[in-house]
Amino acid sequence: MFMVDIAGVRFSPDICIIESTYGVQLHQPRNVREKRFRDVIHSTISQGGCVLIPAFALGRAQELLLILDEYWSNHPELHNIPIYYASPLAKRCTAVYQTYINSMNERIRNQFANSNPFDFKHISPLKSIENFNNVGPSVVMASPNGFQSGLSRQLFEMWCSDKKNACVIPGYVVEGTLAKTIINEPKEVTLMNGLIAPLNMQVHYISFSAHADFAQTSTFLKELMPPNIILVHGEANEMGRLKQKLITQFADHNTKIISPKNCQSVEMYFNSEKMAKTIGRLAEKTPEVSETVSSLLVKKAFTYQIMAPDDLHVFSQLSTANISQRITIAYTGAFGVLKHRLKQIFESVESLPDEESEGPAFRVHERLTVKYESEKHISLHWRSDPISDMVSDSVVALVLNISCEIPKVVVESEEATKTEEENNKKAEKVIHALLVSLFGDVKFGENGKLVISVDGNVAHLDKQSGNVESENEGLKERVRVAFQRIQNAMKPIPPSES
Repeated sequence: MFMVDIAGVRFSPDICIIESTYGVQLHQPRNVREKRFRDVIHSTISQGGCVLIPAFALGRAQELLLILDEYWSNHPELHNIPIYYASPLAKRCTAVYQTYINSMNERIRNQFANSNPFDFKHISPLKSIENFNNVGPSVVMASPNGFQSGLSRQLFEMWCSDKKNACVIPGYVVEGTLAKTIINEPKEVTLMNGLIAPLNMQVHYISFSAHADFAQTSTFLKELMPPNIILVHGEANEMGRLKQKLITQFADHNTKIISPKNCQSVEMYFNSEKMAKTIGRLAEKTPEVSETVSSLLVKKAFTYQIMAPDDLHVFSQLSTANISQRITIAYTGAFGVLKHRLKQIFESVESLPDEESEGPAFRVHERLTVKYESEKHISLHWRSDPISDMVSDSVVALVLNISCEIPKVVVESEEATKTEEENNKKAEKVIHALLVSLFGDVKFGENGKLVISVDGNVAHLDKQSGNVESENEGLKERVRVAFQRIQNAMKPIPPSES
């Protein structure tokens, strides 16, 4: 059984997602393919023909250019036959290959001791069809690889009618492209201008694709033996043939093989059992049935351990810590009033001795201490944990609410009144704009009310009270909730008066 090793843990995968590009096809050995490639090119140019190689700009192009440049170097009789690669992107990619020689295989690194193998001696770049001298035999590698358009398509239309020429397709081609069509050697092809031309040139399919063939795919799956296989990255027919072949091969292993269509989701369910070991002082005594145990669950890599908090630093590199929090709040009311209001909310509000707290103080819910600091401030002290944090939030909210309820005498100047009127006008404009963005048709009605129309239903909104009148209950509730949220967003906390 093939095992995957991650973080020192070995396991067998439950699902294998694998490509099905070549289906049940088998690649020839690499040396056989290279020999066929060289022989086709040599025989074609010996007859005075031209060779067109449609290829991707990255990867396949540099691989084939290395083969051609090495072959030309070993055959002086071919030195007068030009080789071109017609792809600006391939030129830029080749510069990357020239730079990062140390990332190549051992053979390329050894050649670099004499010269850079990607500094081609017999190959030249070709910018456009206008710069190409179509006289005599030549070898041109051009993109795109499917003859959809571009220079490869232009050269193909120039050479396809001459039987002395040849086209070598060096990799996988997508269904529906011209390259896929000419593999079957039709008698005629359709040109880009719509005319029909005879296909007399030789077409050779010699795959240098990096995608796995059936032998590689099946060998890998036999080593892995996953219970679930999902086939992706393949044409529907090839994927279907591969699925049937794998079903036959794995018939005795209860293997589930899925070949989803594009954008089709696959759902799989697994019952995973995780075991946690109890260590430290918790392991000294076996707990009784239904007994509650207070402990920590620690996960390291793929192992789980249960231990007491005091043992954390012993059995792991972690340690426990306590966070003490303190907040000071403005409060000018009577300290006894605050205690009285807190008793109405919490069950436990106990006064603390002055010697212990250095001043008036009381403890809320046995978790939070409220201290009197001065006539204008109080402070809250607590040790942080989820419950204590919630208690502190509740006390802070209560203190702020009490501060807003304290009556105050305010003398408003004429300028302050004017500023308030301007703010109210701005607020009305913002409310109206937000309602328009939500409902569309919002108009001013009688008595300052807003008339909101949605799909023939009408609602009347009173901006002062927030009341909504409408025969449509759904629209009525939507307008009421939207107006309430807008009000809360604009005035979340009533402004304090000074």
